[in-house]
Amino acid sequence: MRVLYESLRIHPAFCEILTQRGIYNFEQAEAFFRPGESQLIDPFLMKDMQLALDRIALAMSRGEHIMFYGDYDVDGTTAVATTFNFFRQLYPQVSFYIPHRYREGYGISEQAIDQAAEQNVQLIISLDCGIKSAVQIAYAATKGIDFIICDHHLPDNDIPKAVAILNPKQSDCPYPFKDLSGCGIGFKLIQAWGMQHNVPHELVFKNIDLVATSIAADIVPITGENRTLTYLGLEKANSNPTPALAILKKISNLDKPFTVSDLVFVIAPRVNAAGRMDDARKAVELFLEEDPARLQALAEALHSDNFDRKAVDKQMTEEALQIMTEDLEQREKSSTVLFRAYWHKGVVGIVASRLMDHFYRPTVILTESNGKIAGSARSVMGFNIYEALHACRDLLETYGGHFYAAGMTMKPELLEEFILKFEEVVSQTIAPEMLTPEIEIDATLPLQAITSRFYHILQQLEPFGPGNMRPVFISRNVTDTGFSKLVKDSHIKFHIYQQTSAPVSGIGFGLGHKYPIVHSGQPFDIVYTLYENDWNGQRSIEMKVLDISPAGSQC
Repeated sequence: MRVLYESLRIHPAFCEILTQRGIYNFEQAEAFFRPGESQLIDPFLMKDMQLALDRIALAMSRGEHIMFYGDYDVDGTTAVATTFNFFRQLYPQVSFYIPHRYREGYGISEQAIDQAAEQNVQLIISLDCGIKSAVQIAYAATKGIDFIICDHHLPDNDIPKAVAILNPKQSDCPYPFKDLSGCGIGFKLIQAWGMQHNVPHELVFKNIDLVATSIAADIVPITGENRTLTYLGLEKANSNPTPALAILKKISNLDKPFTVSDLVFVIAPRVNAAGRMDDARKAVELFLEEDPARLQALAEALHSDNFDRKAVDKQMTEEALQIMTEDLEQREKSSTVLFRAYWHKGVVGIVASRLMDHFYRPTVILTESNGKIAGSARSVMGFNIYEALHACRDLLETYGGHFYAAGMTMKPELLEEFILKFEEVVSQTIAPEMLTPEIEIDATLPLQAITSRFYHILQQLEPFGPGNMRPVFISRNVTDTGFSKLVKDSHIKFHIYQQTSAPVSGIGFGLGHKYPIVHSGQPFDIVYTLYENDWNGQRSIEMKVLDISPAGSQC
């Protein structure tokens, strides 16, 4: 820390935060504070990259039909839009395909392969899927269709027999950064093609803002190359955005520069809603469209889908919470698994997240779809939900996902056995402390340090996200000025000071039950993040309060 402080001359709290993020000297700090294209990794380090380029070049030389195939979520649709948009400007014989969530399900479908064969497709480039589709890719080979797989999910032992597999998570892939999104891997394919064929820079980076959107929405770590890609993508989104992002921003009434949070909570739900409530193909069509009238119509369609999604989400969440409230036996478990045959498949993941947040334990929400049980799982901090499902693999037809989010299907007759097995796996492998939410505090901060200059440096730590979360501070022995107040019985509007500091304002959502601590007049400790409040043109730095406790006690 001392080395950082002496070279950077910034508040010690920042030196502490940088050290926690693995930054120990001036050179590392400079790279962190100034991300740029020079930090992007050589795409040719990725296993099979040259094989992929050679097969695409062969397809072009033969005049073959190339299909870009992607998943129906944000990562899949942005990946398809980004790669398809790049290659269609170099070669005319291209198309794209997004499977229907309900008719086909996740991954490569035989229905899609049959359709591709009818269209005389000879090469499919899969994006954000394919690594678990060995059977389907073998089926495609019988139809004379080759595959290039661009996927970031963990491979199984049964590796598909594709022409090339671009996936840094392969055990023998030397690519140094393992956590790219599916769209990120598609971008590396574009980058490699651009380098080898001298494609203009503006064409290679044309949809870099969609890459940033995929990284934000797929909750992959915003560290290493992801942080660089997100930085570059946000830069473009706020200067010359892809028309789709511009129209979604307008229709969402977002009147400030994009942040990662905006991509996650404003853009992603509207893109995801297309596949949840209808057909995700129109999300890709929106990303590719440039005609203003057509853009407006597609954006309004996604906005409408998101409105419908919210209504279904609210109804399902309320029902699931009621089930948990009434079923005391369920609440005593280490996991939550709920099933209703009539629940909407497109919203089970969202409801799983809400229940996980409420009861804080690994959660699976299931419904019936096409004669099978299908659902989504979400996990608490530190518990690998994918590994838990892997331990139940003998009861599952399909499963896949990441550390904190996954999906699965199973035969209806195995549901009860799965519920028992999943609970057994979770209860035997989860550490008890993981079942209690904790707030990780990055640094202690005196209130007098909260200045415009401090906040300016804080902004340079962005983009924030997993692996580089917005710093959480604690200030001890703060006192109410007498102007803090309870808002709507459940929130606290803070107005506090600390010894000789100027007063600082903040808001604590859902902390109304702790208002007596503030109102007592005694000193208390406060845990918070900082944000800039813009009200009627007046900007001020305020706190988003996460917790409070009497001075000296544990928050």
